[in-house]
Amino acid sequence: MPKLAAFPKAYMQALCKDGSMKLAEWFQLATTLDVDGLEFYAGFLELADPANWPLLRTQVEDLGLTIPMLCCSPDFTHPDADFRDAEIAKQKRWIEMTHTLGGSYCRVLSGQRRPELTRDQGVRLAADSISACLPFAQQHGVTLILENHYKDDFWEYPEFAQAMEVFCDLVAAIDHPNFGVNYDPSNAFLAGDDPIELLKRVSHRVVTMHASDRYLIEGTLEDLRREEGGAVGYAKRLSHGEIGKGLNDYDAIFGELAGKGFDSWISIEDGVEGIDQLRRSADFLRGKIAQYWPAV
Repeated sequence: MPKLAAFPKAYMQALCKDGSMKLAEWFQLATTLDVDGLEFYAGFLELADPANWPLLRTQVEDLGLTIPMLCCSPDFTHPDADFRDAEIAKQKRWIEMTHTLGGSYCRVLSGQRRPELTRDQGVRLAADSISACLPFAQQHGVTLILENHYKDDFWEYPEFAQAMEVFCDLVAAIDHPNFGVNYDPSNAFLAGDDPIELLKRVSHRVVTMHASDRYLIEGTLEDLRREEGGAVGYAKRLSHGEIGKGLNDYDAIFGELAGKGFDSWISIEDGVEGIDQLRRSADFLRGKIAQYWPAV
């Protein structure tokens, strides 16, 4: 049966930029949720010092939770080889961080969709860079998970492999036992793709999932795509929504995953309106998990 983790989407600025919230405060909030673990983000300020890594793991485990996943955003599509080498080095450090935190899954991305980059160039640069990290990941018992992503909170351009065809090309270019897919259904909508079609194309390689729902505050997806490049972070018209109340068909999603024998981690990306919203999303997902993975 899949296990649930929570990601502090509502507190990213406080935990990653201004330091107005400590991870211990987030941990305490998370104990009020029906979850099994906490997904970490590599940009948490308290992770800058490696001495904190085992201490944070102990804090979480003392609360009866684990840290299964680390969310990272390497930028492997930069045209400069020295820049990419530095990103590979960062990814290896994040793999070490994942291992020390007790996790098994570490996210990778392709990189930013820079205007001068062709499809073939981007796939090659990203595949080569991810492949360069995989032996190191294997040594540490960590699986690298490629997400069909929209845009990192602190990036200027959207994800290079945002579109389904490009994403599938990149997944197909990497064959390694310590590599898999982190599926996020909401991001497929933002790429103009059908999330169920994407899932069916990669479900045999899905090893983790981000559970989310999205809606547009105003305008259309076409408006969003016109404004998504050239500004840091998410477009203002985009918002995360409570899971189960957005565009995603979780019956179709969980039906496909259950049919493929998926039994790994589902991490909740929700709660931008507060812990109560995150709690409702967790309860919704628990109900769906019980429906599609009934106890034997």
